[in-house]
Amino acid sequence: MRDADALLAEPFLKFNLMVKVGCRSKTSARISLLFSGQLRIWLRREMMLQKPDARDQAVATPVRIVALDRARSVITLLVVLHHSVINYTYFGHGDSMRWLGFDLVVLFNDSFFMACMFFISGLFVRGSLARRRPADFLGRRAWRLGVPFLVSIFVVMPIAYYPTFLRYHLPGITDLNFLHFWWHTLTIGPWPSGSAWFLWVLLALDAIAALLWAGAPRVIEAFGQLIHTLCDRPMTAFVAFLVFSIIIYLPMRLIFGDSSWLVPGHYPLPIQTSRILLYAGYFFAGVGVGEISLRAGILAENGMLVKRWTVWLAIAIASYGAILLLVYTHHSGLVDFNSPPLWWHTAYGLVFAMFSAAMTFTVPAVFLRFERSSFGLLDAMRPSAYGIYLLHFIPLIWLQYAVYDPAFPAFAKFAIVFTGTLSISWALTVLLRKMSTVARMI
Repeated sequence: MRDADALLAEPFLKFNLMVKVGCRSKTSARISLLFSGQLRIWLRREMMLQKPDARDQAVATPVRIVALDRARSVITLLVVLHHSVINYTYFGHGDSMRWLGFDLVVLFNDSFFMACMFFISGLFVRGSLARRRPADFLGRRAWRLGVPFLVSIFVVMPIAYYPTFLRYHLPGITDLNFLHFWWHTLTIGPWPSGSAWFLWVLLALDAIAALLWAGAPRVIEAFGQLIHTLCDRPMTAFVAFLVFSIIIYLPMRLIFGDSSWLVPGHYPLPIQTSRILLYAGYFFAGVGVGEISLRAGILAENGMLVKRWTVWLAIAIASYGAILLLVYTHHSGLVDFNSPPLWWHTAYGLVFAMFSAAMTFTVPAVFLRFERSSFGLLDAMRPSAYGIYLLHFIPLIWLQYAVYDPAFPAFAKFAIVFTGTLSISWALTVLLRKMSTVARMI
């Protein structure tokens, strides 16, 4: 690209020549030089003000958005918390030591966090696709999602669940060798995927996005532009997202219920049936939001949606309160516990969708609103969050069995499991990331 001075050189030379020919006095020459200098400054300023399109600028120079990294990290932390408490809930039927407060934690997390994670993951898809061809994009996603998924199901999960085999193996089995357990897991099952189920689902959604980008890129662009029109109308944006959430969740819940999982044979490719469309819908909603520059679109740091973070938080709290009321109704005998009526399922599906939508607005909005603040634990955890997510099942299950027999209070067992799981998986991630190949992956 030619320099601004080079672009303007010829006109200025002609102008100065005309001045020199037509102006003989020193005063006239000084005036002409002053005028030409001021004109040059003005024209250069006008050229500098013609900034490139924000979307193209974001694609050309991708930068990490700290607030969204923190949002992903806090969800990773909630995943570790969720798995650490579930063994000590009445819902989980795990350890004999239980506390009702942990059931509230599980209910809170389960009602939004994975859908929100799919939304955040979708935000970066458009930029990646624009910088690379779809084939290159998929290759990189296979490296960062597919390979860790395979390592998880073939290595991490068998190591994590080996204590279960040691404790509950069938009578008469004397061969407690790990390789025997590993082969039994792969050939007969059960073959758990743990938290790695998220990876294969996200990879499948990335593949669909790449195909859509290659075949009909205007669809993503039009969807993003539609979302962008709501930048200055945050309440309209929330109502639209809420209606969208209800449409993609409520019918599936009424048809399949909330406890049904789709599992192909004994292979570790599970997904919660009632949430298939919810996860896909939130992912592509994120793709649409990310179609416009994240710094200048609906999630702009000083945008109207971010400024209303207290509104989204209030809606989330009210929705969670409604969920608790319906759960109480279910367990109090006011409705048939084994077969609640249709109105109850419908009401629960509606408030679930509202809570999920509100929290998906709240989480990124809070971190964007306070992006300039310091978040000590989350900031330290950000580089290792993905590795913690992948590895935490190993210390989690081993520690749960280590404290299973002692008669410790439920909170003491949880504290041991949670702190141990987080610190061990974090330390393992730091060690593994010292290898350049692993660091590029996680």
